[in-house]
Amino acid sequence: MKNGLTWDEICAATDASVRRGGVAGDTVLPITTDTRKVEAGDLFVALRGENFDGTAFAAEALERGAAAVLVDQKTPASVLAALNAAHGGVLVAEDTLRAYQDIAHAWRMKFNIPVVAITGSNGKTTTKDLTAAVLSGRGKVCRTAANYNNEVGLPLTLLSITPEDTAAVVEIGMRGMGQIAALAPIAEPSIGIVTNVCEVHMELLGSIENIAKAKAELVTAIPAGGTVILNADDPRVAGMRSSAADGVRVMTYGISAAADVRAEALQCMADGSRFMVTWGGERHEYAISLPGRHNVSNALAALAAGFVLGMTPQEMQEGLTHLTAEKMRYEVHQVGAWTLINDAYNASPSSMRASLETTAALYPGRRVAVLGDMLELGTAAEAAHRDVGRRVAELGFAMVVTYGRQAQWTHETAEAAGCPDCCHAASHADAAAYLRRHLMDGDTVLFKGSRGMRMEQIIAALTGEGAH
Repeated sequence: MKNGLTWDEICAATDASVRRGGVAGDTVLPITTDTRKVEAGDLFVALRGENFDGTAFAAEALERGAAAVLVDQKTPASVLAALNAAHGGVLVAEDTLRAYQDIAHAWRMKFNIPVVAITGSNGKTTTKDLTAAVLSGRGKVCRTAANYNNEVGLPLTLLSITPEDTAAVVEIGMRGMGQIAALAPIAEPSIGIVTNVCEVHMELLGSIENIAKAKAELVTAIPAGGTVILNADDPRVAGMRSSAADGVRVMTYGISAAADVRAEALQCMADGSRFMVTWGGERHEYAISLPGRHNVSNALAALAAGFVLGMTPQEMQEGLTHLTAEKMRYEVHQVGAWTLINDAYNASPSSMRASLETTAALYPGRRVAVLGDMLELGTAAEAAHRDVGRRVAELGFAMVVTYGRQAQWTHETAEAAGCPDCCHAASHADAAAYLRRHLMDGDTVLFKGSRGMRMEQIIAALTGEGAH
């Protein structure tokens, strides 16, 4: 059975006017925003977007069995007439997105559980997965699905909290100043984690200082009695300590810098990482199934959340054994005699460096990098792509295949820096064809680029034509 609020609770949360009743005040209404998923008794919230208008489907939702619909004040008279002709309740709010968020907040507040909110330029989703795994050592955890971290995805996650959940872990994204400040109160987190501040969304925010200010909005949002967990290895994040309100505990984690929760004796291998963690005068070993120093850092943030909640090292290590990571984040596949690494979900200058360095450290044979554009870097784009080209050459990659207008800079610089085999491809198919002709048995091939570059399509083209 789906969970939901009563008609009276929904009216109170949204301050919506009742255009038509027909729903008893204590009737529980599960929430949906998709008419294709409407079930009998649901409340359909008609959201609007750039390419869709949910109000056009409100009457259909009632026909499909919804108990009620929630529309906005801009709903055309013709649609309202159709709703009046259908059976069910009708609520009218000033803004249905705001109402949807208010409903999600009201549902979240029914549960006296810790809510951990995570933001940062890189590593949000992996840190979310690791934190959910750590906390699962004590029981069921609600977490953001995929990267549903925006104004619609966050409420969707909160509405999926069940009475069985012992905690919730939510990811909060940022595409502009003020967005985190607007989203965080919906979740009302008791713990906030900031992973890092990097050159992501430079095109939108103009400077890395502005990115830091935007990320610090999560720190400001944590109320007295809550805890902020900051990455001590990132000076901009460590500096957010001053943004914490009075009565908010600040905890730091790190590998290089002095920190409350610190990792030592790192052993990073192709199939995962082991490390020692010092906290509260004790030292314990942990293991994760993710390779790379950057993932050890993400794990430290997750463990810090566990320490805040009084979990034992044994509980947290047990939780980490149940880690389920998202797709296309350094996924390693053996395809014939090749090792293909799909890290194609997204890319920024810092995550690109981390992925290249991890590959160079873990795979001693011949390495190939297939790299796409890193988008939304604004005026920093050319320098960032050229830096990647230099780094690829320094790390000794045998071949670099680039795709995208900006990746041309990576290609030029890698070639000039002495990379022995460089190709700039005009399409996914061209990149796959070049790889098919030039790859050797035993090669390790890394695929990475921004989400808009769809670098995974090169993998599909390469493997789908039966070359190996």
